[in-house]
Amino acid sequence: MAVEPSPAVLEIRDLRIEAKSSDSWSEIVRGVSLSLCKGEVLGLVGESGAGKSTVGLAALGYLRPGARASGGSVRLLDIELLAIPEEERRRLRGTKVAYVAQSAQAAFNPVHRLMDQITLVAVDRGGLSRAEAEKRAVALFTALQLPDPQNFGARYPHQVSGGQLQRAMVAMAMICNPALIVFDEPTTALDVTTQVEVLISIRKVIEEFGVAAIYITHDLAVVAQIAHRVAVLRYGEVVEEAPISAIMDHPEHPYTQSLWAVHEMPANEAAVEGATAAALLSIERLGARFGTFDVLSDIDLRIGRGETVALVGESGSGKSTLGRVIAGLKAPSAGRALFDGAALPPKLRQRPLELLRRIQIIYQSADTALNPRQTVRAIVGRPLTLYQGLRGAAREKRLIELLRMVELDESHAERLPGQLSGGQKQRVAIARALAAGPELIICDEITSALDKVVQADVLRMMIGLKERLGVSYLFITHDIEVVRAIADRVVVMQHGRIVEQGEKDRVFAPPHEPYTERLLASVPDMAVGWLDRIIAARVA
Repeated sequence: MAVEPSPAVLEIRDLRIEAKSSDSWSEIVRGVSLSLCKGEVLGLVGESGAGKSTVGLAALGYLRPGARASGGSVRLLDIELLAIPEEERRRLRGTKVAYVAQSAQAAFNPVHRLMDQITLVAVDRGGLSRAEAEKRAVALFTALQLPDPQNFGARYPHQVSGGQLQRAMVAMAMICNPALIVFDEPTTALDVTTQVEVLISIRKVIEEFGVAAIYITHDLAVVAQIAHRVAVLRYGEVVEEAPISAIMDHPEHPYTQSLWAVHEMPANEAAVEGATAAALLSIERLGARFGTFDVLSDIDLRIGRGETVALVGESGSGKSTLGRVIAGLKAPSAGRALFDGAALPPKLRQRPLELLRRIQIIYQSADTALNPRQTVRAIVGRPLTLYQGLRGAAREKRLIELLRMVELDESHAERLPGQLSGGQKQRVAIARALAAGPELIICDEITSALDKVVQADVLRMMIGLKERLGVSYLFITHDIEVVRAIADRVVVMQHGRIVEQGEKDRVFAPPHEPYTERLLASVPDMAVGWLDRIIAARVA
């Protein structure tokens, strides 16, 4: 992955950015300097709030509302982005510099075909005719190994998988042949097998077209496969920068060393033997449909009291649908479920309040799960009144206890979700679920959007809460490392069916079922060159 020296595509020098808070300004990027040459990939890593996305957006000449540049320089192809009018910067975006966001689902308009959206900038600002833009789009679909490239663009966003949509966003970024692409956590929400496909595609187009790239991520194993150099940010400052091999093998700064160390997830020391734990939930031959399409078939599942069952599989395997069926949000088409020995009514409105209290669900995105207009006190307090009948001083006392249980200070009670970090929002969502006093919590990808430091803290907290409260978890995830950290038993799903289940140590010990083997083989390795070996094995 060596890169020949060439003139800099991007030069950032002593960049300083301030953000407005109330009536004052505080510095969030403190003298960052970076350079990038043609065909080079710079990995930008650090915890949430380190300033990674702010620096990445500044490379596009863009600052979020409420932010301003207070010093420094951002030069793209010898154009000083901070000195030119916004209209000129806007013309450069999509043509000379492009951006690939974390959520392709949010980036595409659901009512327009993919080809119309992917070719829009190329026709409007890139100087291409519609026919030329479509021809280039098809070439990019082919390079990115998208299915049926000639007709792929005729589909709507909801008609393709998450991994395909992420690659379509890379095609949209590449269509004007930009000099620089900023990738902002493009594989964070993808399962491991899909992530490998997207990483291979990104590597291929970077090498084939010689584009420079900033790759923002909190996943060190990913950055080890994609970057030539790594810059580590903390509190808006670059604390260490080095070639990928040097920084992965011998990080020098104490903060960098701490990031590398936290990549090891906490361990569930108090594993529960599912075969001996009393059954809390039993599912027999359960099925579910969307229209005439079977999304779940012949599901047999058991969760014991105080047990954590991890549900793992690729996107589209049916994991979240099964969680929704258990929660009463989706009616089954076949089979039955027993909760504490009694039949579980299939629909939410058929369940009495006491049963609703006993089964709670926490969603992947706290941003969409929390009401942005309600304070933390209102969000957590409502289930305390609804399920526990608490009011006044008793409710306030329990609310503060819950905030402390999820490691938040009582001062957070007055804040709105928009005033919290991603990890703090998820802790509030966990506190809201705990407020009901549940016996089973369905955790649907609750750590997938968090950086490794925050993820490890949340998992450690969840393990402690289970031991303290005796609650059971159905932990839905695509992250094998999370499964290793938290699970007592593992259930592997593919195409709506369970292909393997058992105690964690047995499922992860060879020999594996073929599909389980594929999942495990797709987990990125911290070692530089892992992705090269995957590519070489496919060629062979």
